Formats: sequence, C-alpha cells, structure tokens
Amino acid sequence: MPVADSAAARRERIAVEVSRRGFARVTDLARRARVSEVTVRTDLAALEAEGRITRVHGGAMPRGLVTARESSLEQSSARASRLKRAIAVEAASRVRSGESVLLDVGSTTLAVAQALVDRRELTELVVITNGLAIALALEPAIPRFTVVVTGGTLRSLQHSLVNPLATSLLDEVRADTAILGATGVHAEHGVTNVNLPEAEVKRRMVAASTRRILVADSSKLGQVHLGRVATVQQLDALITDADADPAHLDVLRSTGLDVTAVAARGLGTLGS
Repeated sequence: MPVADSAAARRERIAVEVSRRGFARVTDLARRARVSEVTVRTDLAALEAEGRITRVHGGAMPRGLVTARESSLEQSSARASRLKRAIAVEAASRVRSGESVLLDVGSTTLAVAQALVDRRELTELVVITNGLAIALALEPAIPRFTVVVTGGTLRSLQHSLVNPLATSLLDEVRADTAILGATGVHAEHGVTNVNLPEAEVKRRMVAASTRRILVADSSKLGQVHLGRVATVQQLDALITDADADPAHLDVLRSTGLDVTAVAARGLGTLGS
C-alpha cells in the first residue's frame, strides 16, 4: 500500500487484505500502509460501519465469519473434569525435576498445574505461564517450584495474559517442555484456538520450547478454529482421553504423532 493512498483507496486495500487473510492485525496493516495504528483503527471502524469487516481484539476479520463462542475457564473446568484430571496426571508424569516448563492457559493445563503440585518428589522446576489461575494453582509448590508469570494484558474469560508484553519474555527463553492447550486438533489443519490473542502466545510457546506436549480432551479432536497455533508435525505428543473417536486417533497417529489416550477410571493409560 503506497504512502500516497487516499483514505478511500487505503481502506479498500485493507478490506481486500482482511478478506484474503481471514484475519489481519492492526500492527501489520499499519506497517504495510505506512500509516499509524491510530489511522488503521479509524479505517477499520469505517469499514465495520459499512458492514465489510468485523473488528476483533488486535485486528479485524471478514464480516460474517463465524467463530465458536469461548467458554470461561470455570465453565471449561467443570466439563469432563475427571477426564481432564486423567490427562493432566499423564502429562505431569512426563516432567522431571530440574526442568523448565512453559504451561499454557486452559482448563486442562490448569489440571496439569495441580497434578505437578501433587508430585511431592518434583523439585527445582521452573514453570513459566501466562495464566493467573495457573500461577495461583502452582503457588503451594513454592519453593520447590519457581513460578514465573509472563505479564501482559489480562483477559477475563481465561484469566490469561496476552499482548502487549506477554510474548516479550517468551522471546528471551528456551524451555525444556511446553505443555499446551487448544480448542481444535486436526490432522490436516493442525492445532487451533478460538481466541486469537491467546493463539499468538501459544505459537510463541511452541517456538520457545524443545519438546511440545498438547493436552486436549476428546471433544477438541477433529475441530478447527480461527487462530492457528502449530502444525501436528510441530508437536511431540498429544495426550487425550479414552472417549476419543478411534478414527480421529488413527488419522492423528498416521501423521507420526505420538498419541496417548488415557482412561479416567483408575487414571490408567489405554496406549499410544
């Protein structure tokens, strides 16, 4: 987008880019148009008034693009809690004393935090999280654990911290393991999340870790949402529950992904 664009021409180019990309960030649009972010937000407001785009946190998406409604952390935690606990115990069992862990936000990762605390033999663990509820869940393990919170802007639904600032720390670290949550897991379309700002933080966690473990209950398998997090090939393991559709498990395993389906009863493992 050239500097000499009129407002009308610039807005037309922005509308085309939003339509083509499915989601465009204010910062990216401002850089390409060589104007301020304030100007881009004014342009987006005008385009939204015309019914051409829908503004969302941090950017815009095409008008009429349907996205799933996000549940609160409390609502998500109440659903399939025994299955999530089983998944969490399995994930926590793969962490060793002295390691560094990036622990994502979400109801299943909150259960992972609780399972880590329950492992009394686990010491000298550094956990970095962008979830306030997760940090509080880990607090009883201090000083066995060092708990680091990323900082950032607080989102109320998940009690999560997102940009600005949330990803700054992640750019400066290299963790042994990232334990991630998501709202969609698909063999072809990869790991996705309904919330775009959180998807961005998840992507940074993937990039900042050596080993990536996804924890997702069976309701997430086969689902695809707006925010891209990672390809299946970028994951080292998926831990889900035994209620998962065998067809979903088979197609995920066919990609080479290590998949473990865990039974809630007795917290046993069905195999991978």
